[in-house]
Amino acid sequence: MPPRPRFDRRAPVRELPNINDRISYPNLRVVDADGSQLGVITREAALEVARDRELDLVLVSEKADPPVCRIMDYGKYKFEQEKKAKEAKKKSHQTEVKEVKMRYKIDSHDYQVRIGQAVRFLKSGDKVKCTVIFRGREIQHTALAEQLLYRMAKDLEESAEIQQPPKREGRNMIMFLSPRKQAAGKTAAAAAG
Repeated sequence: MPPRPRFDRRAPVRELPNINDRISYPNLRVVDADGSQLGVITREAALEVARDRELDLVLVSEKADPPVCRIMDYGKYKFEQEKKAKEAKKKSHQTEVKEVKMRYKIDSHDYQVRIGQAVRFLKSGDKVKCTVIFRGREIQHTALAEQLLYRMAKDLEESAEIQQPPKREGRNMIMFLSPRKQAAGKTAAAAAG
């Protein structure tokens, strides 16, 4: 037998919901489409009621005793669930880490540009990684780089808080800033008002 390929190219097996004939329990507690209880009835009787109303019998809770089923239009239910999931995904914001790089001998205008970039990143709800790069013998001046990073944190005080203080990593010094919670609340209130 040849070895299986490194990546399995077969489609994943989809977990199909237990509806209509896939339900195998003999007795079921059935809830009608309008939410009223039909009581505990046999599987065949529940399927008959669902067919009469041209709806589906959907297993809601199989852990209950007896298992609970609901009579509903499964296609419509599935569509609404997908729509809700899409809306939730649209509203959620994935926090990214954006980087602002500079040298410790940075000019004042360039520094202001970096501050502007950091403010823009923080307003959009992302974290900011402030990096000071050392070249050659500049590595001896880590204290100056640390001062620069703390100055940057002080200048961004309104919109950011230090998540990780400056620390040296190889030929770089890194500090992480995260957006302030109340600053995000104020911008949302200002946008709404």
